[in-house]
Amino acid sequence: MTRVKRGTTAIKKRRTILRKTKGFKWGRKSKERLAREALLHAGTHAFNDRRKKKRDFRALWQIQIGAATRIHGLSYSRFIDGMKKAGLNLNRKVLSEMAQKQPDIFKEIVESVKQVKA
Repeated sequence: MTRVKRGTTAIKKRRTILRKTKGFKWGRKSKERLAREALLHAGTHAFNDRRKKKRDFRALWQIQIGAATRIHGLSYSRFIDGMKKAGLNLNRKVLSEMAQKQPDIFKEIVESVKQVKA
C-alpha cells in the first residue's frame, strides 16, 4: 500500500486563522488557541460595532444640524418639529450635509420652518 500523508486540511485551517490574526498583539497572532479566541471576540465586536456605527452617525448628524440651526436662531428640537409640521421629509443625513456644503439652501429650509412655526 502507498503511504498517505494526512493533516492538510488541519494545517490549512490553522494557517488561515493565523493569517486573519496578523497584526494582533502578543501570542494572539502566533499561537493557534489564543488566535482562535481572539478571532471570536473580534467577530463579536465587529458585529456589534456595525450597529453602533449607525447610532454614532445619527448622533453626529443631530449635533451638526443643531449647530447649523442655532446660527439661524432656532433650536434643533424646534427645527425638527417645524420640519414635521411643514411636511418636509428630509432625513438627518441629508440635512447635515446641506448645512455643511450648501448653507444657502439650508437657510431657506430654516426660514420656511420658521414661517410654519409663526
